[in-house]
Amino acid sequence: MIDLRNVTYTYANGRHPALRQVNWQVDAGEFVLITGASGSGKSTLLRLLNGLVPHFTGGKLTGQALVAGQDVVAVGPAVMSRTVGFVRQTPEAQSVLDRVAAEVAFGLENQAVPAAEMRARVDEALAWLGLEALRHRLIHELSGGEQQKVAIAAALALRPSLLALDEPTSQLDPAAAADLLAILRRLQMELGLTVVLAEHRLDRVLDFGARLLHLADGRVAFDLPIEEAKKRLPPGWMEKFALPTAVSVNGARRDEPLLLLENLYAGYDGRPVLQGVDMRLYPGEAVAVLGRNGAGKSTLLKAIVGLVPITSGRIWVNGLPTAGRETADICRQAGYLPQNPNDLLFAETAAAELAVTWRNHHEPEKKGWRRWLGRGERPLSAQAHAEIADLLTELGLSRFAEAYPRDLSAGQRQRVALGAVAITRPRLLLLDEPTRGLDPAAKASLLPIWRRWLAAGMGLLLVTHDVSLAAQIADRVVQLDRHPIS
Repeated sequence: MIDLRNVTYTYANGRHPALRQVNWQVDAGEFVLITGASGSGKSTLLRLLNGLVPHFTGGKLTGQALVAGQDVVAVGPAVMSRTVGFVRQTPEAQSVLDRVAAEVAFGLENQAVPAAEMRARVDEALAWLGLEALRHRLIHELSGGEQQKVAIAAALALRPSLLALDEPTSQLDPAAAADLLAILRRLQMELGLTVVLAEHRLDRVLDFGARLLHLADGRVAFDLPIEEAKKRLPPGWMEKFALPTAVSVNGARRDEPLLLLENLYAGYDGRPVLQGVDMRLYPGEAVAVLGRNGAGKSTLLKAIVGLVPITSGRIWVNGLPTAGRETADICRQAGYLPQNPNDLLFAETAAAELAVTWRNHHEPEKKGWRRWLGRGERPLSAQAHAEIADLLTELGLSRFAEAYPRDLSAGQRQRVALGAVAITRPRLLLLDEPTRGLDPAAKASLLPIWRRWLAAGMGLLLVTHDVSLAAQIADRVVQLDRHPIS
């Protein structure tokens, strides 16, 4: 199914090859896993399989890449899309239409599949992923995990021979991840589907793959059967942790909470998502929010900063009510990192991403981002340059200071976005899936940083499906479900 021969690829304007002399073969019907550090070439390799690399990305490719006997460079993505189903790391950026069923049908319409067969395939794909109840929902109202399942359903509806998945469980709760992997295994067994799956959370996926390809700096470090590969994985890649005990709202404390929610109700277009939420978070405290996909975790963070309308209840941030305030004003006290870091990246360099936030925070509002995007903005002070350089170093991004952020790996973009919201040193930090796209080493590097910030009195509220992260950083765990909580 896959035959890569001495493939080397460098992105346009790239300083170093993203793939280096890759030789790799996968038989039809295999279930193969890919792992490696952030920036090691995993996503590039997957995009090569359907011709997005190099047809969409440009750059220089040498060697030969054959998929199902077709030269991907010669035939391109239009032809390869009939054979290869591809699901990106960021499913929210992959959707084209506004409703679930229409999105699943979109690829079929482009291939001129007859209407009756199209309806049957859409029904089948929705059923495979357990999405029947979401058929008519607006995609932008779905949770990140639900959007991820929609993207997979859209790929499966095309009935590809090869399914290439880039971190498909990164936004799924453990139960949903197990369900998805079981579905993929069943399709592999029943339909002869070839599955290539890139993932950092190996404890979830190792039982499903037959082989593990480990990439390092664009090269094949090893390609081994799972049991042999386990012995070669870097330290920390297989660790598991126990969660702290879930508790209710803190007892009597004399210090003022950084975050206070009272009987909070919020949702979209009259559809309730949060129902009766009460919560307190104190200085120096880290609270992890867990729950199934669609339980309202991301909605909770958006409601706090004013991005989702509140139907009743009250919110205080740093002792001030949020009612009637603009999101930009709230975010001066509460730094908010959304699930998709691309939402925060629009500058030309990583250092400039931090600089624009610093300017918006320190200059008068009328001299904010419009001046920065225009000509003749005020030069940064020596203090600002020093703070930006220090934070880039702290986040392990110094060598990417002058890099274009959207050319970085998903994990590197995540850290740039974190720097952009943390450069103002907010008292409260709201993080939505902050380790998405990070390898274990990169994730581990963030923990001492967050602990230093907590020790300085910052509060941390993080939404995550990463149980090991919650176990290592959180003082308390809040479990959200579809019923009123406290």
